Amino acid sequence: MMNARTTERDDRTTVVVITHNRRAELLRTLRLLRELPERPAVTVTDNGSRDGTAEAVRRDFPEVRLLTPGRNLGAVGRNLAVRGVRTPYIAFCDDDSWWEPGSLRRAADILDARPRLAGVTARILVEPGGTEDPVVRELRDSPLTGPEWLPGPPLGSFLAAATVLRTDAFRTAGGFHPGLWLGGEEELLATDLQRQGWWLSYAEELTVHHEASVLRDSTARRVLGLRNTLWFTWLRRPLGPALRRTAHLLATVPRDAASARAFAHAAAGLPWVLRQRDPVPPELERRLTQLQRARRDSPARRYVG
Repeated sequence: MMNARTTERDDRTTVVVITHNRRAELLRTLRLLRELPERPAVTVTDNGSRDGTAEAVRRDFPEVRLLTPGRNLGAVGRNLAVRGVRTPYIAFCDDDSWWEPGSLRRAADILDARPRLAGVTARILVEPGGTEDPVVRELRDSPLTGPEWLPGPPLGSFLAAATVLRTDAFRTAGGFHPGLWLGGEEELLATDLQRQGWWLSYAEELTVHHEASVLRDSTARRVLGLRNTLWFTWLRRPLGPALRRTAHLLATVPRDAASARAFAHAAAGLPWVLRQRDPVPPELERRLTQLQRARRDSPARRYVG
């Protein structure tokens, strides 16, 4: 039986969603968010959709704050959304994922009690079957150590579709880097948050559901993910680790056209990457090395598709 507190509105969190040409999936997600007991404020950035997404949101969800920049900003669409947020916390959500009832309230409680915690990442269930996403094991078994007050294992990065972040921390760290656009864009922001003294954590009691869009282009996402891994490596890793990481990727990724495109795009961006290069200090580099070693055998970290 739900008590009064679990059914009353919770105004501490704004849900931020970016979308591009996925009208049906977005409308499903917005219906599920509307039904949450927390009744959170929701902001949607429509990244230049041409399938009637904006019109459908205006018609069916007038309570949603809708932003239409007119072009596909990628992850920077979240930055645009956060500019107008007035709540202390932001819950990121993709157009093919949704938060379980009660999880946003619990996440806000966790963050309220821990002022140096920048964000909490939830357990992810893959729908329609409700099985755990393979990445959950990686989060649960994080090799990192942290203070005892963390609600779960400390993390070196987070998943934007399954994380509640402190709004001020997000803004102070600069949000998502525009150069990366989309695809593994969380790693750079997470590293910059840790550099500023923030912590990130997994929280088992939080749950997000994800039903991968049938419109997803897995090969294009692999190209972007590998390119951004390389850019992150050269933006933040010291010279030796950056060289070793690059060599490891060259030796282990599939030898196909997608990988070739990813490396070509990464090489083309090296001028701006090297201009902005700012390697992390040794203590943080040790944490990045630990994560890299732990991820080598992770089924969720293979550049295939």
